[in-house]
Amino acid sequence: MSQTLTRRQMIGSALGLALRPRLARADTSLRLGLTPVFLDNDAVVIARLRDALAEGTGQLIDLVQRRTYAEVTGLLLEGGVDAAWLCGYPYLQHENILSLLGVPSWRGAPLYQSYLITAPDDPASGLADLRGGVHAFSDPDSNSGWLVTASDLSRVGERPETFFRRTMFAYGHRNVVRAVASGLSRSGSVDGYVWEVLAQLEPDLARATKVITKSEWLGFPPFVALRERIGTSPVTALQDALLGMTGTDPGRAALQSLQLDAVTPGHPGLFGGIRARMQDLAG
Repeated sequence: MSQTLTRRQMIGSALGLALRPRLARADTSLRLGLTPVFLDNDAVVIARLRDALAEGTGQLIDLVQRRTYAEVTGLLLEGGVDAAWLCGYPYLQHENILSLLGVPSWRGAPLYQSYLITAPDDPASGLADLRGGVHAFSDPDSNSGWLVTASDLSRVGERPETFFRRTMFAYGHRNVVRAVASGLSRSGSVDGYVWEVLAQLEPDLARATKVITKSEWLGFPPFVALRERIGTSPVTALQDALLGMTGTDPGRAALQSLQLDAVTPGHPGLFGGIRARMQDLAG
C-alpha cells in the first residue's frame, strides 16, 4: 500500500514539474474583443481562434463578444479588453490613441471591399437606382456596412436618411444578407469578405442576393490595442501570437476557418481610403 502511494506521489511530482511552466503562463487570461467582423458568432471559428491564440501566447484567452462596434470599442478604450478586432472605421476614429497589432491578409492582400447588394431580380445596377427603397446597413461604425455607402451619397450631395425611404441597422453582415434575401430590405451594404465566405459556406443564402457594385480596395479590419499598452507583456504576447499563426497547427486551422491567409504587421497607410471617405462624409 505504502509502495503504491509512493509511486503515485512520484508520478504526480513528475507531472507537476512538466506542467508547471505552461500553467504559470496560463494563470492570467488575455482578453480580446470581437465585433461582427466575420461570420457572426460562429462557434467553431471562435473556438479555433481561441485555441490558436492560447497556443501562441501560452495563456488562457478570453474572447469577449459584443453586438455592436461601439460596445467593443468602448471596452477597449476603458481597458476592459487587452486588444480588439475592430473595423478600420472605429480604428481611425481613435487613431490618436490606438495602434495596430496586425492586419489579416485575405486572398493575398490585407484588403477588402464593400459590396452593395440587392435581390437577384432587382433591375438596379448602381446606388443611384436605389432611391426611395429600404436599405439595410450593418452598423453605424462599420466601414463596409455604412461608411462606404454614406460617403458615396455625400459625394453627390445626398444623405442616407433622405435618399432611402427607410434605413435599418442589422448589426451583423450576415444579417444584412438575410434582410435582402428575405425581402425585408431592397438593398444592403455588406462586407465583401463576409459575402464571399457566405457564397462558399451558405451558397443558397448568398444566391438569394446579387452584388451590383463593389467599392475600391480598403484596409482589412485590423487587430488593435491602446497605444499606451504597446510593449507590455500581454499585448506583445498577443501580437506575436497573431503574427505567428501560420507557424502553428492551431493557427493554421483558425486561419482556414476564417478563410484568411495570415495576419500581417500592416501599417496605417492601408487605411488611407477609409480616411478619405471619413473626410468626404464630414465635408
